[in-house]
Parts: sequence; C-alpha cells; structure tokens
Amino acid sequence: MSAGAMAGPDGVQRCPWALSTEDYVSYHDQEWGRPVHGDDALYERLSLEAFQSGLSWITILRRREGFRSAFAGFRIAEVAGFGESDKERLLVDAGIIRNRAKIEATLANARVLAEWAPGELDELVWSYAPDRASRPAPRTLADVPAVTAESAALSKDLKKRGIRFVGPTTAYALMQACGLVDDHLADCAARRS
Repeated sequence: MSAGAMAGPDGVQRCPWALSTEDYVSYHDQEWGRPVHGDDALYERLSLEAFQSGLSWITILRRREGFRSAFAGFRIAEVAGFGESDKERLLVDAGIIRNRAKIEATLANARVLAEWAPGELDELVWSYAPDRASRPAPRTLADVPAVTAESAALSKDLKKRGIRFVGPTTAYALMQACGLVDDHLADCAARRS
C-alpha cells in the first residue's frame, strides 16, 4: 500500500516525499503546488523540469541558484540572446547539469518564447489547468498520476509551438510545481483545496 501523508519531525502532516531532506521540506511547504504566474517564472520552472528529466528533483533543487546564475535569472529576453560562447560556458559550469541537449533546448526555448507576446506563455500554460472540483484530493502517492490528459495536451501544444524537452510527464511535473493542480495529499497540511 502506498503511503499517505506522514508526520514530519515537527509533527506536521506532509506528503511523504517531502520528508527526506530539509531542502524538500522547505520546497514542499513554501513552493510546490503554489500558483506560479509570469512568463519568466514559468520559463524557469519549465527549464528546471526539463533538466530534472532522468534525475532526482533534489539534484535540481540544490543547484537552482547555480541555474539561475548561469541562465541570467531565467529572463527570457536575456537567455534568448545567448550565443555560442554562452553555450560553451554552460557546458563547463559545475553549478548546473551539464547536459548538452538540455542546455541547447533551454536556449532554443528562450529564443522561441522571446517571439511570443508578453503573457502568452502564462496564458497558454494556465489554459490547461483542470477544474479543481473535478479532481478528488489524492489520499496516497499511488493516487497521484504521472501524466494526465491535460499534461499530454499541454505538451503537444508547447511542442507544436516549438518548445523542446517537454513531454507529457515533464508537462505534468510543471503543472504540479506551478499549482495548476494540487497534488498535495488529502491529509497534507500544505493542501489548499
């Protein structure tokens, strides 16, 4: 049987994945599942979720400040202007994940997004938020999907518009992280609905 919410050292009920490190506790309590708006903020989360693919989230979380520094705070307009020397710099930056395909996708995505109207990424992403009333609160981790119809549709739409490294699972992780869905377990103190 999959685990439901569990009490942390402070006695607060949380999703069990959040209890393994202090970094996770902080991220879980203060960020994960909270609504994120703004093109640059969503670009950052989209990029970090892509870098996470195949790795544990804690690896990304612990390098987030390195990523922010390396990618100009994930300001789309600035990253869109990165050239070959920036790519080479990123490939040797020990503060990030030095994966050529993911770095190239992050740079290419910024160039695509720089052509969009202000607020267009925010509007597009949030247009795929499912109706909260139609989704029961998950009771255990087994009740939390890895992919949904909405994440598959968001992934397809983003890819059609030229965004790379955003499959349905990555799109769903983005939806969870940015509060489009609330996958905090039913008995978790951080659950909003």
